[in-house]
Amino acid sequence: MAEAQLAKRQHPMSDVFLNVVPIFVLILLGWLIVRTNYLKATVGEALGDFVFRVAVPVLLFRTIAEADFKEGSPWPLWVAYFSGVAVTWTLGHLAATVFFKKDARVGVLSGVSSAFANTVFIGLPLVSRNVGEDGVVALSILLSVHLPVMMIAGTILMERAERKTSGKPGQSPLRLLKGILRNLVRNPLVIGLVCGALVHLVGMPPGGPVKVVVDQLASVAAPAALVSIGMALDKYGLVGNTGLASITSVLKLVVLPAAVYGACHLLGLNSNWTAALVLTSSVPTGVNAWLIANHFNVGHGLASSTITITTALGVISVSAWAYILL
Repeated sequence: MAEAQLAKRQHPMSDVFLNVVPIFVLILLGWLIVRTNYLKATVGEALGDFVFRVAVPVLLFRTIAEADFKEGSPWPLWVAYFSGVAVTWTLGHLAATVFFKKDARVGVLSGVSSAFANTVFIGLPLVSRNVGEDGVVALSILLSVHLPVMMIAGTILMERAERKTSGKPGQSPLRLLKGILRNLVRNPLVIGLVCGALVHLVGMPPGGPVKVVVDQLASVAAPAALVSIGMALDKYGLVGNTGLASITSVLKLVVLPAAVYGACHLLGLNSNWTAALVLTSSVPTGVNAWLIANHFNVGHGLASSTITITTALGVISVSAWAYILL
């Protein structure tokens, strides 16, 4: 009896190991490929472009086109995730401005680094492998608004913080919003989601040779995304603000998924959707934090260090949350 109970306890952890560790092994492989000069970093950039512009949009298109939205309204899902984001973003901002005495711009970037998960390159492969198709549907619903909400919030808050810090007049809110929306309309992920939604509404998902091509491209998305993010890591590293970056990393890997987990239970989301959202929120910080830092020329070290720390420790946090959830 004792042996049977021990085997029962050990089995979930072995499942977690088999489903989570390979994801980070592929990231490590990508990093080693560039680090050892087996391939140049530019190859990783090209692979990342292919994943972002072709493979993942096709995966999102197929998922939405063929999905069975039996859960009904997406609003509880969005509220659950973004309430967790709001809590974590606020804590990250306060950590920078109150405890580390940084200016408002670094505060915004600290919030972004704490709350902006790598939903596409790591979240999608993780959810697909651990939760399955129902989880990918939930994540696709989240992705339909995640990038617009996060980028609009980050850009507007950073613009406001920049005006407050420098005293210079900024862009008008309308002009700023137009620029963001213009970029979103051209975003391949948004295009893939919209096309999938249109096909779903028509009720004619692709078949025959078209489906074969779509399936093959979609199957490439996960491994290619993981290798490409590993190849991109070589340009980051621990380059500054490691004290604050340690705080933002804890917020990202522990506080954000805990807040999302609590919100999912309060709103009564089913187990698969809860697992998809919590696992997605537990993944490392996305490169968008560095892109925002680069665009506004502030906090490069904080963004780079947070991305590096969360990626290095992500296997632990993701495994822990997977063990709790699955």
